[in-house]
Amino acid sequence: VALDGEGNLAITAFAESYAGSAFTSGRIKTQGLFEQTYGRFEARMKMPWGPGIWPAFWLLGANITTVDWPRCGEIDIMEYRGQEPHLIHGSVHGPGYSGGAAVTKSFGFTNDRFDTDFHLFAIEWGEDYIDYYVDEVLYQRISPEDVAGDWVYDHDFFIILNLAVGGNYVGFPTNETNFPQSLLVDYVRVYELLN
Repeated sequence: VALDGEGNLAITAFAESYAGSAFTSGRIKTQGLFEQTYGRFEARMKMPWGPGIWPAFWLLGANITTVDWPRCGEIDIMEYRGQEPHLIHGSVHGPGYSGGAAVTKSFGFTNDRFDTDFHLFAIEWGEDYIDYYVDEVLYQRISPEDVAGDWVYDHDFFIILNLAVGGNYVGFPTNETNFPQSLLVDYVRVYELLN
């Protein structure tokens, strides 16, 4: 995790052995430093490209140390599979709807890709809704009626930005995947809701 020389944060993955893994990467989390209930959370980012590359901008319930996952709640503002450069996904995970049963919707471009330029990924989160945006286009609203269990989005959450390599969700890198790979972050902003 470093600055790229052009004012962007670069979270970079390398093909290098470390502690039994074939890759290294990084993440930033605000746990214990910044946590908020409700508001607008946004990040302007440029995605990497390549099979097995998995950047994400997400929120995790700050009570995870006392109630565990998924009861703490997880809000995936943006997840991306490097082999699908035209598509991103937004989800919520909670008790009764986690992992492969998460409530998810995808947003895709027909004539553009997320790895060729910066794009703005955001949610606006209130007491009984989470709205998902890409470049200020609303593409999904999730509300308590949409989840198969308890609505657990009524407490503080913290931010996580990460670049994972491999895993069940995205598969593993192939010979098409060049390293190093970087998720570039222009900015992250959080706003409070006005009553």
